[in-house]
Amino acid sequence: MTTADREPRRISARVRILLWLLLVMAVALGSVAATTRSILLRDTDRRIAGLLAQEAGEFANFEEQGFDPATGRPFTEPDRLLRVFLQRQYADLDEELVGLVGAPGADPAQIIQQRDIPVALPLHKDPDARRRVFGSRHATGALARPEGEIRWAKVTVARYGGEPTAAFVVAFHPGREKARADEVFRVLLAISGVALLMTTGIAWVVAGRILAPVRLVRTTAAQLTEQDLTRRIPVHGHDDVAALAETFNAMLDRLERAFAAQREFVDDAGHELRTPITIVRGHLELMGDDPAEREETVRLVTDELDRMSRIVEDLLLLAKAERPDFVAPEPVQLAELTADVYVKARALGDRDWVLAEVAEGEVLLDPQRITQAMVQLAQNAVQHTAPGRRVRIGSRLAGGRVELYVADSGTGVQPQDAGVIFERFRRGTARRGARGSGAGLGLSIVKAIAEGHGGRVLLRDTDGGGATFTLSLEETRP
Repeated sequence: MTTADREPRRISARVRILLWLLLVMAVALGSVAATTRSILLRDTDRRIAGLLAQEAGEFANFEEQGFDPATGRPFTEPDRLLRVFLQRQYADLDEELVGLVGAPGADPAQIIQQRDIPVALPLHKDPDARRRVFGSRHATGALARPEGEIRWAKVTVARYGGEPTAAFVVAFHPGREKARADEVFRVLLAISGVALLMTTGIAWVVAGRILAPVRLVRTTAAQLTEQDLTRRIPVHGHDDVAALAETFNAMLDRLERAFAAQREFVDDAGHELRTPITIVRGHLELMGDDPAEREETVRLVTDELDRMSRIVEDLLLLAKAERPDFVAPEPVQLAELTADVYVKARALGDRDWVLAEVAEGEVLLDPQRITQAMVQLAQNAVQHTAPGRRVRIGSRLAGGRVELYVADSGTGVQPQDAGVIFERFRRGTARRGARGSGAGLGLSIVKAIAEGHGGRVLLRDTDGGGATFTLSLEETRP
């Protein structure tokens, strides 16, 4: 048995949606049909009960107030009362009016209307049913027979001296009424079946169109590789499926950028680390026994190892910049932070350091990260200015933002370099000759710190020559 044989067979989302839809529709349509039948039967029972009560009431009134047309006096004989009343009545098609005369328990004599009743066995032809109705103590009731149900109402005629007991019975045969309700029920079921078949076809097509982007997402995800992240899903409409496609495309954009940055990072890091490793290996292989030569070799190797260590530390710092806890904001006095940066920067080199301006106020910042970024900018200014040249440090509040800047008076940054100097392992061409031994990660770290605070790094020319780097951060009050 293969793995595919052991795995349970999966049901597609399209089929599951269709099955659930059909189940819900079947239950709904079945409920509608059953409810309609129940309402029709209830209305039938209500109409039959009203008809029986009406006929019984009419006979009771006639018995109490009627006169014999032959004598002009009240009726004295029950059979004459029943016969005259029946002659004046027009019964419905399924209604049967019967007069019964006789002793209780016996098969009573009957007075009927001469007409056809469309049932298999009318009451006047069913002796057992007549005895049960005539002998019942109730005024209304129902008889369940194999030949069909009978709903009846009875009005007992008062005795007149020695005359036998008599009763007026109105019987209704509800078979045809219930048959019509059942017919409506069957028609509704047939219509529901046709509706389900039509719904099946329509739902299959609609579900396929709705789920087409989902299938495209699955197909695209299956075809994605680290080498090919360029495929995108076409987005149509503004529904949830379109939102899913947009989210998936955004995820692919992030993955593509991440993989591109990873490949570029690995390539650049390998290139930068290969040089000091080659230098260290070359000096160690050529190192002789002369103590002075050995001392010089150890010094050079140590310097290259220190540079490699700085590169690794900077790479680790940039890797941490992707984490949400890269910065830890806290209430900071902006004037105090600016003064601390100025004091620390003065120790970086023999320059004309100037504390240009200081902003007042308390803001939410990570003081350690901001100090790290500002010191890096100050170090960058030292590397690209001559001794004694002016470097200004300051802070200000402008338009709801906090700005901390370092302005040097060096050679400045060429326009073609302004877009690349903040990238990893990139350096400006115009300033290359004056730079120190950095790996080109300093400004990348500054950019990461600024973005970690929800801000950015701005570069502009300094009046009179040089470059001004500004950390522009959103002003957040504690």
